[in-house]
Amino acid sequence: MTLPSLFADPTYRIYSALAQYPVLATRIRARMRQELFDRGLLSPNQFKEMVREQSIQSQGREGLTDPFAEEPEDVWRERQDRVRDTLTDLHFANNFGFELFEEIVRQVLAERGARSEGWLIDLNAELAPQELLVEQALAISAMPPAERARYEPRLQEIKVVLIRSMISDQLAYIKIAKKWFTIHDLLDIRERKTGKGKVGGKAAGMLLARRILLEMADEDVKASVRIPESFFLAADVMYTYMAYNDLMHWAEQKYKPAEQIRSEYLQIQKEYLAGRFPPDIQDNLHNILQKIGSKPLIVRSSSLLEDNFGTSFAGKYDSVFCPNQGTPEENFEDFTTAIAAVYASALKPDALLYRRRNDLIDYDERIAILIQEVEGDPIGDYYFPQAAGVAFSRNLYRWSPQIERDAGFLRLVWGLGTRAVDRVGNDYPRMVALSHPLLHSHAEPRAIVGYSQKYLDVIDLKANKFRSIPAQDVIDPHYPILRYIAQVYQDGYLSTIRSNLVKDRHGDVVITFDEMLRRTPFADRMRRMLNFLEQHYESPVDMEFTARILNPSTTTPDVQITILQCRPQSQLQESIARVPPDLKKERIIFSTKRVLLYGRVPDIRYVMFVSPEGYFTLPTPSARHRLSRAISRLNAKLEGARYIAVGPGRWGTTNPDLGVRIGYGDIFHTRALVELSGAGVGTAPEPSFGTHFFQDLIESQIFPLAIYLDDPDAVFRRNFFYKTPNRLLDFLPDEGELVNCLHLIDVQDYKPGYTLDLVMDGEDGRAVAFLVPPPPSPVVEET
Repeated sequence: MTLPSLFADPTYRIYSALAQYPVLATRIRARMRQELFDRGLLSPNQFKEMVREQSIQSQGREGLTDPFAEEPEDVWRERQDRVRDTLTDLHFANNFGFELFEEIVRQVLAERGARSEGWLIDLNAELAPQELLVEQALAISAMPPAERARYEPRLQEIKVVLIRSMISDQLAYIKIAKKWFTIHDLLDIRERKTGKGKVGGKAAGMLLARRILLEMADEDVKASVRIPESFFLAADVMYTYMAYNDLMHWAEQKYKPAEQIRSEYLQIQKEYLAGRFPPDIQDNLHNILQKIGSKPLIVRSSSLLEDNFGTSFAGKYDSVFCPNQGTPEENFEDFTTAIAAVYASALKPDALLYRRRNDLIDYDERIAILIQEVEGDPIGDYYFPQAAGVAFSRNLYRWSPQIERDAGFLRLVWGLGTRAVDRVGNDYPRMVALSHPLLHSHAEPRAIVGYSQKYLDVIDLKANKFRSIPAQDVIDPHYPILRYIAQVYQDGYLSTIRSNLVKDRHGDVVITFDEMLRRTPFADRMRRMLNFLEQHYESPVDMEFTARILNPSTTTPDVQITILQCRPQSQLQESIARVPPDLKKERIIFSTKRVLLYGRVPDIRYVMFVSPEGYFTLPTPSARHRLSRAISRLNAKLEGARYIAVGPGRWGTTNPDLGVRIGYGDIFHTRALVELSGAGVGTAPEPSFGTHFFQDLIESQIFPLAIYLDDPDAVFRRNFFYKTPNRLLDFLPDEGELVNCLHLIDVQDYKPGYTLDLVMDGEDGRAVAFLVPPPPSPVVEET
C-alpha cells in the first residue's frame, strides 16, 4: 500500500521506525545491508571501507589527530557501529521504497514469533512512524464489524496519537474528536498539510464541527453543510520561517514589559514582512495557489491555543485576504506576505497580554496557517458572499422576554463576515434571535432603518484589494437575492421588494434579511445545527459561517451553509444578584435597564471615567491616541485594585469618532465596561454581543453595560463623576494634559470609607451601582 510521505527526509523515516524496535534494530539493519549487497549497489568490502573512512573523519571533527592511538578500542567500536547504522539507513532510504523496509520489519518480527495478523504487527503507537499507524488504522477500518470490534481499542489509540500529532494536543478537544474523526478524515488533513506539526485550533474546530454534523444532524442539515476548500501550513513551519530569516531573537518578546512589547511591534512587523520562505516550502505554496486558481483566498491564523475551551483568542491574531487577481508573481508575493503578517501577529501586544492574563505566557504558542478559498460570487467588480456572520448556540442578548436563550443567536451581514465580528464604525449587523427570527431588536421601522447595515466588506476584483463600500453602490434590482436580504422603506413602513421599482430608489433599500429568514429554512437549520454542535461539544458553541440561497427564483428556496470555524462559546460566570429592596436613591451612582448579563461586582474602589465633553473636544487624532495609551497605562497601574470604566459611545470601536479606541490589552483589569449615550453624547451604541471584543470581556469576567442617558428610568449621578477629585496625576503624573478628559475617581473621596457595589439584577431587569458603607467596627468589651 502506497501512502503519502510524511517526512521530507526518507532516512529520518527509517531511523524513526527503527527507534521503536531497539532489540531488533541490529537484525533489521543487517537485512537492509544484505538487500544493498544482493542488488549490486554496494559490495561488503566497499561498505566496510566506507564505514572505516567515515569513522576516521568523525574523529578528525572531534580534534583527534591520531585515530588509532588517541581513542580506546571500545569507543572506536561504538563509533564504527553508529557510522555503520547511519550509512545503512542512508543508502537503503536513497535506493529503496519504504514498503521494502516495512516488509523486512515484518519478516524479522515473524521470525521472532511476534504476533502478526495481516497489517497488524504489534507496535508502540507513540513512537511508530505515521505511515505504520495509518496503515494499521486503514486495515482495522476495513474489517467486518464483528472483527473490527476486537481491534477497536487499537484504532482509538491510533486516532488519538494522530489527532495529537496532526491537529491539537488540547485534551478537551481530543476527548471529543476521537469519537468522530475517521481515519480517512485524518488522511485528508495530512494530504493538505505542509509541514510536520499541527494544523492548530481554528482548523481543528472547523473540521470537527463538519464531521459531527455529517454524522448526527438531520438529513436536510447534512445535505446543506460544507466547509471551504482548505489547505494547512503546520505550526512548525512558523519556526522554520523564523530561523530562515534570523527572527528567533523575537521569541523572548512575551517576557518583556508591556510598554516594550508595544513599542517594538512595528519593528517586528517590518522584519517579518521582509522575510522569505525556504525553497521547498515555496514550492508547496506555489502548488496551493495552482490548486486554488484565480479565486480570492484568505490566510487565517490557526494557533495551537486558538479556539480552545475557555480561551478562544477571538480576533487576537490576524487574518489577511488575498484577492489573487494579479500576475502569478504578484499573487505569490501577496500570498507569502500575508502568511508573514499572520506570523508577526503572534507577537501583537493584545495577543501577548491576553496570554499573560490567562496564564498562558509560558506555553510554546506557534501559529499554523489555515488557507481557504473565500466563499462568494462575483457581482460586477466585487466578490462577496450572499450572507455571512457569527452564530451562538446560547443567546446572551435577549431584547424581549419571549426570546429563548437556548435557541441561539446570529449577527448577520451582507458581504464578508468581517463586519459581523468587529466593532466597526457607524454600522450595524442584523441581530437574529433564532427562537423568533423575525423579531427585530428595535420595533419602530425608522429605528430599524437607523440600526441597519449601511456598508459591506468585499473583494474588489478590479482593484485587487479588500474594501469597505456603501451598500447602495452594490444594490442592483437584478441581483437575484436582493428581495431576500433587503426591504424598501416608504411612508414610514418597510415592505418586501416585489419588482424592479427599486431601480431609482437605492436610498430607500434597507438591509434586513427578513425574507431570507421568513421564506427559507435558514433560521431553523441554523438553530438545529447549533443545538447538535452544543450537544456533542458538551459546551455552548459559536460558529462563523457564510450562507447561500441555492434556488432563489422558486417558491421553496433552499440554503447552503458553509462553516468557517467553530469553537466553544465564551461564558461569563453569571450569578443570582438582587438590588437591595430598601436601597435609598441618594446611594445610587448610576442605574440602567440595558442589561445583557447578570451578576455582581462588589467592593469597587475606583471608577475610570472618560468624560464625553472632554473626549469629543480632543483636538487631534494624536490626542485621542495619547488618551488610549494613558488608559492602557492606568489599567496597568490599577492591577490588583477593583475598578470599573465608564466612557462615551463604544469602547473598542475602530472609529474614534464613535467612542474610545482601545483594545483588550488596554483595559483587561476592569471589572465592568460601561458605555454612555444620549443627552448629547450620541446615539445608543449597538450591543457588542458577538464581536471579538465582547468575547474578550466575557472570557475575562468583565461585565458590559450601556446607559442611555435619555431613558426615563436611567440614573447618572453627575456630581459623583464631575465633582469628585481627579486622582489621575497620582498614578500618571505626566498626563496633566488629559485631566479634563480622563478621570480616576476614588470612591472614598466622594464618601469616606465607602465602596461601590454593581449589581445586575436578572429578576428586576436592571443594573445598579450604589454606595456601600464600611462594615461596623467590632465592639471591644472592657475586661
